[in-house]
Amino acid sequence: MQTSFDKSKIKVLLLEGIHDNAQATLAAAGYRNVTALDHALSGAELELVLTSDHVIGIRSRTQLTAPMLQHAQRLMAVGCFCIGTNQVDVDAAASLAIPVFNAPFSNTRSVAELVLAEAILLLRGVPERSMQMHAGNWQKSAKGSFEVRGKTLGIVGYGNIGAQLGVLGEALGMQVRFYDVERKLQLGNARQVDSLPELLKLADIVSLHVPATAQTRLLMDAATLACMRETAVLINASRGNVVDLDALADALRGARIRGAAIDVFPIEPASNGEGFASPLRHAPNVILTPHIGGSTVEAQANIGSEVAEKLVRYSDNGSTTSAVNFPEVALPAHPDKHRLLHIHRNVPGVLGAINQVLSAADINIAAQYLMTKGDLGYVVVDVDRQYSEPALQALREVPGTLRTRVLF
Repeated sequence: MQTSFDKSKIKVLLLEGIHDNAQATLAAAGYRNVTALDHALSGAELELVLTSDHVIGIRSRTQLTAPMLQHAQRLMAVGCFCIGTNQVDVDAAASLAIPVFNAPFSNTRSVAELVLAEAILLLRGVPERSMQMHAGNWQKSAKGSFEVRGKTLGIVGYGNIGAQLGVLGEALGMQVRFYDVERKLQLGNARQVDSLPELLKLADIVSLHVPATAQTRLLMDAATLACMRETAVLINASRGNVVDLDALADALRGARIRGAAIDVFPIEPASNGEGFASPLRHAPNVILTPHIGGSTVEAQANIGSEVAEKLVRYSDNGSTTSAVNFPEVALPAHPDKHRLLHIHRNVPGVLGAINQVLSAADINIAAQYLMTKGDLGYVVVDVDRQYSEPALQALREVPGTLRTRVLF
């Protein structure tokens, strides 16, 4: 457990080619003990770094499972430099007092733009025409080619990306309808419908923007695909297990829907150059992309800055705002104070025990913050004078304690 705040001793590991903005942000905050690799780690290599590093930044390929996190002897934070956190067992991380941060907003525009471009290409029949041209066939015709203006854009999941897509779609003259399991604020002229089948029956373009949960697994299967219009197209830039690809391939072969664009897959190659298999590979009316919805220079730069800033705030002053698995506390600066961080199991009596320890050590409390989330509690205490080592040791021995830190 860290008992002093020397940034030169905090080891940061960035994997999978995270944008240079992350290193620049960390360096500007005084964190220069940073190692950056352009690939993922797994197995014994990943176990080894987890035993020694304090902060790790990953994208989608590095898998921090519960057994793997048991090796995280010093790890105090994980940064997912992407939207999703499925590659991390966030509950296991929380049980080890490790907050997980991500970037839920930074690549929103990039994903929305790709979806919009794919919608236009599919309604114009561009994928099939392009394949014909590559084969040396010239087939100029307006048959089966449509504008998106006046069409109905159906969005499944009206979160950050879905809402932005709706705004862009409306700007092109589309009618926007969306389905979400929660009631959402409707932007512009978008309208929420009451059920997924209702949306599928009226949409010319169906775009999926849902998280990977038990409820969304194979959300688009043979039954739901049958609800779509024969002239409609399906776009999935959310999660790979949301669409039954075999059922989709069957629907496309039977001309029961017009076309599809798929950016995410149930099983994806671990690195560039590996083979890719899919029942959709030879479908002429399908756009396949290698999980590049958020892969723009602008998005990766924004993500690098956003997640690194969150890691710096947590390391510098204990703020956990937007952590996906941790009590969220937005903390002010603590000039001329010492800040004690106490992460514990959410059980009765912990706050009282902490205050008894501080009182017994004759330490005056300048400010105190408490937040809980699920089984986890987080207490932050600013004190007027330097803490004493016996008091810190006593805090560690409070029943339910998971981790303590001191910030100067």
